[in-house]
Amino acid sequence: MSRRLSARKRILLVEIPVLAILAFALAPFLWMLLTSVKPTSDLSVFPVRYWPSRFTLEHYAMLLQRTSFAGNLLNSFIIACGAVLVGLVTSVPAAYAFSRFRFGGRRLLMTGFLVINMFPIVLLIIPLFVLMRNLGLIDTFIGVIIGHSTFSIPFSIWMLVSYFNAIPRELDEAATIDGASRLQTIRLVILPLVMPGLVTTAIYVFITSWNEYLFAMMLSGQTVRPVTVALQLFIGEFTVQWGLLTAGGALIALPVAILFLLVQRRIVGGLTSGAVKA
Repeated sequence: MSRRLSARKRILLVEIPVLAILAFALAPFLWMLLTSVKPTSDLSVFPVRYWPSRFTLEHYAMLLQRTSFAGNLLNSFIIACGAVLVGLVTSVPAAYAFSRFRFGGRRLLMTGFLVINMFPIVLLIIPLFVLMRNLGLIDTFIGVIIGHSTFSIPFSIWMLVSYFNAIPRELDEAATIDGASRLQTIRLVILPLVMPGLVTTAIYVFITSWNEYLFAMMLSGQTVRPVTVALQLFIGEFTVQWGLLTAGGALIALPVAILFLLVQRRIVGGLTSGAVKA
């Protein structure tokens, strides 16, 4: 009897709430997918037709063939990969320095990186836009990549410091005794050991940059237009092209969702490993 009550209690207190949360979170995504495969005649009927009368890919074909959305996807991929490259190249030596050296202002700088993440990124838009305009980097890949890096680097440094702290300093000393320089020690000894942290950080930066809208909108234009900015072109003053809008949203969300599903164990394991060993 007690075992039956415990099973019923688990269903009521755990499984049903979890299913409700999943349904609440996945319902908009499912609705977007269904809308993207509806024929145009189903989008304007009343009452709303939740299930398509027939499935069609006409919105996807129109989106990729008659608009510049395919180029926008490529722009977002280039920007996200560039943000990953800039983020890792900057965060790895910074995190190693914070982990291995003790210098004046170290704790203050680390606190500053944490405080930056506490403020809304909209506060950086105006000064960053003015800076990029003065440097002539508006509507360029470099400008958008630097903009995305401003909010991803502080968190990346915090993540990587915990991984470097988990590696014994004796390994650095042993490599130095064997004649390795500091850069050789980092490249040949330390980086292979923190590879789970590097992969976790790279995935985080890529997903964050891929989905970012505010910086992309302010720093891009007609030449370099990411997909998050391109979607707003389907929203007019009086009409909304729901077919193209939902098809574009599905194309944006699916790669990131598939990437996250493929590497979710590595992300969770990497975050947990860094948190436990730090």
